Amino acid sequence: MRLGISSYTFPWSFGVAQYPQPKSPLDAIGLLKRAESLEVEVVQICDNYPLHKMTAETLDEISAISKEIGVMIEVGTRGVDLENLLTYLSIAEKLNARLLRTTFETPDKDSDLKKIIARIKQVLPSFKEKGVSIALENYEQFKSEDLVFVIKELNSPFVGVCLDTTNSFGALERLEDVVNRLAAFTINLHLKDFDIMRFKHRMGFKIVGRPLGEGKLNIDWLFRALEDKIKDLSIIVEQWVPFFGSIEKTISVEEKWAAKSIKYLKEKIGKYL
Repeated sequence: MRLGISSYTFPWSFGVAQYPQPKSPLDAIGLLKRAESLEVEVVQICDNYPLHKMTAETLDEISAISKEIGVMIEVGTRGVDLENLLTYLSIAEKLNARLLRTTFETPDKDSDLKKIIARIKQVLPSFKEKGVSIALENYEQFKSEDLVFVIKELNSPFVGVCLDTTNSFGALERLEDVVNRLAAFTINLHLKDFDIMRFKHRMGFKIVGRPLGEGKLNIDWLFRALEDKIKDLSIIVEQWVPFFGSIEKTISVEEKWAAKSIKYLKEKIGKYL
């Protein structure tokens, strides 16, 4: 079990489109330093900090600092475009990453599962050669049973599931059903706590983020459901922090929630090690 943070632990600090931007946006090196401060082992750098847009010198610096402080890197992107997957395989190799997280999203919104499977099959030999696994994340565009179908069709030890605890609400799936369906294939866990609240006018509900341990996520149940896998997983804390009226206030809350969530998680996982 390896605990970690992500660029989606601090999305407001990196900058969220159509909202006020931070005066000094966080970057990958800053994220690594936060991992060191929080004493976690992994940093997952995802698509809100697109590594393919970084210079070779920047990637070299990220790699060097990762080695210096002893924090592993995982990389993330979106879609299954062949060229993009191979680009990120090259980036993973440069950063000594052993996992690439991606989703089914594609630029042309292609939702044909067979085409997705065919694309991934084309790059699998290269991923196997480099020792990098592809973690496909559950997302609202597909039911979890579709993700199981893709994983089974690919039938490779280098393809598994990035299990996210909130994304499948958008596909109208219960978390219990999603976890029970995907647990056996999970190689990476995105741990987000949440609450479901009725609007004040009583007409409808909203799903909001919470620090770990303060929402509706039953982490003990989740870890028991994953007990056959838990010791081999990278567990990444992510956050859905609401906007608090100003970017400065929101970033302050984001940082406090992250520290609180990591502290809670460290206390919780002892009995599962």
